[in-house]
Amino acid sequence: MINFEKLCIDTCTLAKIAGLFIMKESKGFTYDKVETKTFNQLVSYVDKTAEQMLVEGLQKLLPQAGYITEEETIATEEKEFMWIIDPLDGTTNFIHSLPVFSVSIGLMHNKELILGVVYECNRDEMFYAWKGSKAYLNNQIIQVKQNPDLSKSLLATGFPYYDFEVMENYLATLKYLMVNTQGMRRMGSAAVDLAYTACGRFDGFFEYGLHPWDVAGGAFIVQQAGGKLSTFSGSNDYIFSKTLIASSAVLYPSFFEVIKKNF
Repeated sequence: MINFEKLCIDTCTLAKIAGLFIMKESKGFTYDKVETKTFNQLVSYVDKTAEQMLVEGLQKLLPQAGYITEEETIATEEKEFMWIIDPLDGTTNFIHSLPVFSVSIGLMHNKELILGVVYECNRDEMFYAWKGSKAYLNNQIIQVKQNPDLSKSLLATGFPYYDFEVMENYLATLKYLMVNTQGMRRMGSAAVDLAYTACGRFDGFFEYGLHPWDVAGGAFIVQQAGGKLSTFSGSNDYIFSKTLIASSAVLYPSFFEVIKKNF
């Protein structure tokens, strides 16, 4: 029998170690160390090394697990347990010395999320939860904000930077929300956006063009913090669908209607 609480705490330790490495490397990091994977998708030795550190540590914690990783330092092989890892969510921020980036780790069991960890490196904030637990920030229980009024909400999103197929839909949504909320924020790390939604700093978050490693850790934390999540179409397959809405259950109906109308 796996002790998920212990597994989560041990995972937090690995995320912290990777985060400290990232912060160390951020000092003196220069653009000549950057590689371009595809248009506007950047990577460096920092992402790759951090991912190798995480995989090596997680293999010791759960040897039978498989992996879905952003930098593909280990082959993807479908297994009962699957770690979903983004070693540096917010790479573009990191490269440009903008202090908003994180380490994100999720764990699935038979395609059900059972553990999530997001470590925001710059503020030394560890967000985490495991199956059956509350959500936590640095040992303190957190929960989503219980605000039912969209007009009084502060929302987060991610601007498209390589997938522009539904740009007009996105701009229409953004226009409505800019006029009818207290503001929009774009942090540059979906994992941070979700962690901040979980602890009530944001009332909600939406984005399209996402990957599993962008959202797995943070989405589970939002869920355990009492939040509601779905795809833009309202389904529960938000880890693999590329679209995600996250908020409190009381805000979700009005928030979802705006997204549904435009997408």
